[in-house]
Amino acid sequence: MNPAQIKCLAVFAVFAVIGFGPVSPGCLIGMAVVAMRPRWFWALVTDMYADLPEPLPDCPAKTEGQTKETRIKCFLCLLGLFILDIAPVPVTPVIASGIILLRPTAFYRVVSGVYGGN
Repeated sequence: MNPAQIKCLAVFAVFAVIGFGPVSPGCLIGMAVVAMRPRWFWALVTDMYADLPEPLPDCPAKTEGQTKETRIKCFLCLLGLFILDIAPVPVTPVIASGIILLRPTAFYRVVSGVYGGN
């Protein structure tokens, strides 16, 4: 486990504790990331995937239309999770922890699509 994974797990552990309520901080931050595409999130994801034994998938540059479509889909998925997190058990931190620990290539492809293929 690399330092970026440890930091992310620590943050989502806090989110799991404070997420017992009507507001899901992980979803809100996720929606802001999809809308604003800050450089720090792309750097965090590349750091999280840095020490994989196999090379990262080749993510070709996306057109502006493809990037916009990916961003809309991600935003709607996060909105759905935000609504689902109103239930007494926070779902988003559990899903995020799985992504952080397993580092699926599909997540990397989606983030690459949000950022336009960087």
